[in-house]
Amino acid sequence: MAEYDAIVVGAGAGGGIVAAVLAEAGKRVLLIERGLARTYANSGRRDHLRNHRLSTYGHNTGPDLDGNPRVFVDPSGNEKIVRPHENGYHANAACLGSGTFVYGGMAWRFLPDDFRMASRYGVPEGSSLTNWPVSYDDLEPWYDRAEWDIGVAGSNDGNALQGPRRRGYPMPPVAPQAPAPVLRRGAAALGLPTFVPPLLINTVPRDGREACVQCGSCVGFPCPSNGKNGTQNTVIPRALATGLCKLVTGAAVENVDTDERGHVIGVTFVEDGESGPRRTTARSKAVVLSCGAIETARLLLLSASRIHPKGLGNERDQVGRHLQGHYYPTAFGLFDEEVHDPRGPGLTTATCAYNHGNDGIIGGAMLADDFIMLPIIFWKHALPPDLPRWGAEAKEFMRRNFRRVTQIKGPVHEIPNPDCRVELDGRVKDRLGLPVARLSGVAHPETVRTARFMLNRAKEWLEAAGAVRTWGVDPKPRLSAHQHQAGTCRMGNDPRLSVTDPWGRVWGHDNLFISDASIHPTNGGFNPVLTIMALAFRNGHHVAASL
Repeated sequence: MAEYDAIVVGAGAGGGIVAAVLAEAGKRVLLIERGLARTYANSGRRDHLRNHRLSTYGHNTGPDLDGNPRVFVDPSGNEKIVRPHENGYHANAACLGSGTFVYGGMAWRFLPDDFRMASRYGVPEGSSLTNWPVSYDDLEPWYDRAEWDIGVAGSNDGNALQGPRRRGYPMPPVAPQAPAPVLRRGAAALGLPTFVPPLLINTVPRDGREACVQCGSCVGFPCPSNGKNGTQNTVIPRALATGLCKLVTGAAVENVDTDERGHVIGVTFVEDGESGPRRTTARSKAVVLSCGAIETARLLLLSASRIHPKGLGNERDQVGRHLQGHYYPTAFGLFDEEVHDPRGPGLTTATCAYNHGNDGIIGGAMLADDFIMLPIIFWKHALPPDLPRWGAEAKEFMRRNFRRVTQIKGPVHEIPNPDCRVELDGRVKDRLGLPVARLSGVAHPETVRTARFMLNRAKEWLEAAGAVRTWGVDPKPRLSAHQHQAGTCRMGNDPRLSVTDPWGRVWGHDNLFISDASIHPTNGGFNPVLTIMALAFRNGHHVAASL
């Protein structure tokens, strides 16, 4: 039986970094990933109907469409079994690097007030809004580490509303594109400060990899130049280069193993062999879970035992609760001039003017234009609501206006709800015979109200920029973890109200840690990946020191 200093489950934004930190600290590490190592060549390249931006018929990594269902409960209480590419599944990419392999790479630091939401706004009735047990100042050196180790392109004189930083970005920002002057004149008319969004994308060659080639189909796809910076092409190769990290892909961990005293001793995982599934046990001094907010919670619940009958870390029924993600209110604007640029990535202009300080609103969101929309995504999401989604009229609108429409959107800082949760389903099993995740709950009403407020701010910006018409979908109450799932194993200072301590250590277990967005008490008004990375560097060093 193999023995290690640490086993890291999941090779995404958090797990890849923790594995590298531990291996570079001289620790023997087993890194287990249920997906496969992928490249641009073997991941569907540019299949516009099978990708993580539009998964009509599938996606371009994993999980496999068959054998990995979930149960989704809609706001009316109706249950349905969903496959990984279907609405309601709330999928993360399953591959080496996980979502960092196909993300757009927006690299935001949370603002100082994002860490103290309860102190600033109070706790709305029915919510579980809370402060983080760490501050912006605690994370600032680790944000810096993530930006320089992984590679962020940004403007060093950019966001004037962000917290203090010790130095600028390692690469210059992406170049301005067609929407930039249009949106900036609108922002100027409204008095909004703007800047170029920071991205985990090479704008110059770096670390032996090429710069972005502006392919025009970035988010949802692997990068043709390998210039998009994820853990699969940065820290994981560093971990493997130490000779101390063993990587196993295509392996699903089915249990975090404990001894007769309930002490964590390792994991059991399953690989597909020629004669069927092959189970392997591995032992370690510590286990780090980095499976994403849904699967990390599920694995803790699956690992129930006589000593821990409710699952690991779940003595107080906190595992799986507070599931959140991001509402993304999106406004579209039609202009007399062309505002579409076929060169990627597509983002040009952002503002943080609405993240906080909105009268009568709790929190807010960053607003920006977005990555370039493929024509089929434009057809599916960007047509005006009164226009048919078929026939000559819709086609004529596309011909005339595809290049004259742009969008502004932003991720709303969600107010967590304890009734939004991950549970084990009592009936449905996966291909290994294990209970699947059951997802249920509806976002707190304050989240929906803020989303509507932000949609109106986005429309105002487009109108100030000269849009002759604006539209968008009115946000409705729903579970919002489709993008940027977080919160199901929140960290805190009180074991009664959280799952981990401020270092990601599961309460009651001295050697079980979590390093993904499930530990986020709240999820910010930004894409959260840089915060996942910063916490992984910080907490990974803590794990290394404890071994």
